[in-house]
Amino acid sequence: MIEELTAATLPAALPELAALLRACVDNGASIGFLPPLAEAEALAFWQGLCPAIAEGSRRLLVARRDGRILGTGSLCPAGLPNGRHRAEISKLMVHPAARRLGLGRALMRALEALAAREGRWLLVLDTLTGDAGETLYRGLGWQEAGQVPDYALLPRDGVLGTAATTVMFKRLAA
Repeated sequence: MIEELTAATLPAALPELAALLRACVDNGASIGFLPPLAEAEALAFWQGLCPAIAEGSRRLLVARRDGRILGTGSLCPAGLPNGRHRAEISKLMVHPAARRLGLGRALMRALEALAAREGRWLLVLDTLTGDAGETLYRGLGWQEAGQVPDYALLPRDGVLGTAATTVMFKRLAA
């Protein structure tokens, strides 16, 4: 089940969201943090989004299964007048134990539908080049705009290196 968290419902979900973020980062997801991710840092990230969710500059969807939050993704509408037709998809993540069950695809479709309802017909995102997310997005009709080398720090085999990111976009049907 996909649902939107609001300023009223977000506080109760913070512990589950923090646990989800930690599980994804500690399992190698490149979503802005380095492993091992401390619980306090994960919680602080989600708490920091509360004002944006309250004012509507970030919309947060979660995927639940058996009542547990197993995935999440955000829609971040552009705020300036010349960008009122576009939004960014951000922080799409699915718990490592729940991958390959269609939750990422369901979240992306729900985020796209939300964007369309709000008149946002051009979407952008970035993803670790070569990651499973890139395959998911291509399968949903997203196109590559380009790659940025050395975009993110990423530990590999115990050594901190860099990884490229792929910038993608999708035009929604009018």
